[in-house]
Amino acid sequence: MARLLAIDYGTKRTGIAVTDELQIIASGLTTVDTKGLIEFLKKYTSEESVELFIVGEPKQMNFEASESETSILKFLNTLEKTFPEIPVKRVDERFTSKMAFQTMIDSGLNKKQRKNKALVDEISATIILQSYLYTPS
Repeated sequence: MARLLAIDYGTKRTGIAVTDELQIIASGLTTVDTKGLIEFLKKYTSEESVELFIVGEPKQMNFEASESETSILKFLNTLEKTFPEIPVKRVDERFTSKMAFQTMIDSGLNKKQRKNKALVDEISATIILQSYLYTPS
């Protein structure tokens, strides 16, 4: 089996999470500068088999798209052109940043460590991936 790769897209930084090859465990991989995201994904997919991209879909409380969706749609267009053989699914990402921050608190990270926005993005990507894995189809 191939891995699933989740993307918590941001205009500055993007969190990345992946599954193991059996698609059982979701783990944070890294956070990359968004400008280098496509190059990172090219390198990663040349080294690892990826079956599916899961991209967070930010929505407002009333289920309307958030303002960041415009940037994400541009990214999705590039992603689909660059990797036409890898399908993309979207997952509602509301509350993932808050959940990531709470995870950091629960893990015992101190205040300084919790200010690491790159770590928040990586944990958010992991939560998006877990949501996909554990939501019945």
